[in-house]
Amino acid sequence: MYFLIQANVYLDPDHYKIFNALEELNIDYEVINIPPTAEKIEFESGRKDIFVYGSVTIARLAKQNTDWFPGSFYGGNHLYETYSQYYGENLLNHKVSVHKISEELVWKKNEEKFIKPYSEAKIFTGRVFKEAEWKDFVFESLENQSNRITKDSMVQASEARHTIKEARLWIIGGQIIDGGYYKFNDNVPFEEKVSEDGLVFANEMIRLFNLEEAFVMDICLTDGGWKIVEINCINSSGFYPNTNVKSIIKALSMYFSS
Repeated sequence: MYFLIQANVYLDPDHYKIFNALEELNIDYEVINIPPTAEKIEFESGRKDIFVYGSVTIARLAKQNTDWFPGSFYGGNHLYETYSQYYGENLLNHKVSVHKISEELVWKKNEEKFIKPYSEAKIFTGRVFKEAEWKDFVFESLENQSNRITKDSMVQASEARHTIKEARLWIIGGQIIDGGYYKFNDNVPFEEKVSEDGLVFANEMIRLFNLEEAFVMDICLTDGGWKIVEINCINSSGFYPNTNVKSIIKALSMYFSS
């Protein structure tokens, strides 16, 4: 399989690891720059066994190349409105509302909401907001001409819920290939590997709905047990310092070359 890697990915400090993994595994790849305003991927090759990796931009544009396999998994089942039908109350934010960012939200007194982009996952990082913080963020984002946020950008909002620890899992062919924690709250002791009960929960969710042949699932432990934080497109999901990138690239290459 041939890897087409976006070079200009600035928000992921561990992006370079993919190049090390590809070199060590002796897998063919090419590096390409994708301007934020690009309307198509300027790449010519006689190969069709192509997997793209980089930002949401390359993942989205690669969907135009319908003859690439596996190409990109962007969209489709990754939308909340689709996977929420299967995961239901197993989602951390089960009850959400979807709005344009410019629309006024209804706030209860002293309420905190978890707000994230709806379809354009990387236009800002989802987090917990208080009412004043959110209004300031919206105003500044719409005034800032250098970002990709517009008044019509869609966001999803839900009641903020407390998490104890959070982990990212890389899933290929229905199997968890790698996983690692990226957040511990409340002075929770560090764990090098995702706990067995977390992996059991994730495998139950995969059996419930194996969303794609390859995808990323973020899970968290709460006072009510394990929950899914969100589902991410594997073509544009960032690595963490503890991610075994080599095992992920090897699994992708073997699974989609068989």
